Amino acid sequence: METNLVTEGFKFMVLGMGTVFTFLIIMIICIHFMSKIIHRFFPESQINVEEQNGKEKKDAKKVVAAITAAIIHHRQAQGL
Repeated sequence: METNLVTEGFKFMVLGMGTVFTFLIIMIICIHFMSKIIHRFFPESQINVEEQNGKEKKDAKKVVAAITAAIIHHRQAQGL
């Protein structure tokens, strides 16, 4: 009984890659369904999203002001 090692290696490769591919597909499907369930029972309210956008704009202005002040301070310290 003679077995071809290349053929056996190819069979194991296909079996292993098929197993990983099948697992990944099942995992993607499960994550998709969990996402649907979470969004159904715990929806995000639109008011919170709008308030968050307003806060982000205020925070961005504070960050820009802090960076500008740091640059001015650095330039004054270097004598530029």
